[in-house]
Amino acid sequence: MKPEIVLLKAIYEPTVAALERDFVVHKSWTAADPLAYLREHCGQVRAAISTTTTAVTREHFAALPKLELLACYGPYYTLIDLAAARERKLPVTYTPDSTAEPVADLAMGMIVAVMRRICEADRFVRSGAWTSQVFPSGAEVRGKTCGIVGMGRIGREIAVRAASFGMKICYFGPSRKDDVTYPYFDNLEAMARKADCLVVACALTPATRHLIDTRILAALGAEGFLVNISRGAIVDEPALVNALVNQQIAGAALDVFADEPRVPPELMRMDNVVLAPHMGTSTREVREGRSDKLLHDVRAHFAGQPLSYAVPKT
Repeated sequence: MKPEIVLLKAIYEPTVAALERDFVVHKSWTAADPLAYLREHCGQVRAAISTTTTAVTREHFAALPKLELLACYGPYYTLIDLAAARERKLPVTYTPDSTAEPVADLAMGMIVAVMRRICEADRFVRSGAWTSQVFPSGAEVRGKTCGIVGMGRIGREIAVRAASFGMKICYFGPSRKDDVTYPYFDNLEAMARKADCLVVACALTPATRHLIDTRILAALGAEGFLVNISRGAIVDEPALVNALVNQQIAGAALDVFADEPRVPPELMRMDNVVLAPHMGTSTREVREGRSDKLLHDVRAHFAGQPLSYAVPKT
């Protein structure tokens, strides 16, 4: 009899297929009420798999009385109630890796896409309009100022890429970085006035929720572009929609949204908005690396072997 496990959220399909060869896999995230599903159908589940964007609370642990292992598909486990897991003496694993580079690649692609109107151009050609119309010009990337909100690992990688395109770099954050030579702003509104393209690359915290609001968008101005590859809630989404509708900014490129996977219909109707399905780390290389680590530890647990990627004890 195969052991029973549960997926709390969708993950990389080849990983799911590999799990299904060894285990009976429940998929609670497909249910209308996932917690009720756990209580009703997962009484024999011995391992649960979450993701970096999946909250795992005491209620989840309580709904899984036979749980022996929680494995997180991703390098961050901040949404897991580790205290509750320790009370149950449950080991928690994760899949550590560096996501800065692929996320920065996407950010640079989105900067170019929205400023040069690449997605609009694709729709223009496909519609057949090129035979009778001239496509409107985009804005040059070279020589423009890229203001980066958050100069952590991802922000630094974005800066390297943007500078290689001939952009001028500046950044905002809670404090100046001693090892960063780019101009620093301690006032985001002032940096938004200076920037042609504002790139959101900071973590979501209570202090950064709705950091990009009406005031910051107004400072960015009618020729400015917003790019968000961090978390949707850092941007006040209704304020962004209003700024785009009223042409208070030139355009936006968004990989993240406030209520994913739901996207405001107004954004989907706008030509000057580039939309992506939270794909910053969605490369085969990242997904396969995480898959290998997750499968290793899940299989090791059921074989009675040591775990290689346990969350560090604090």
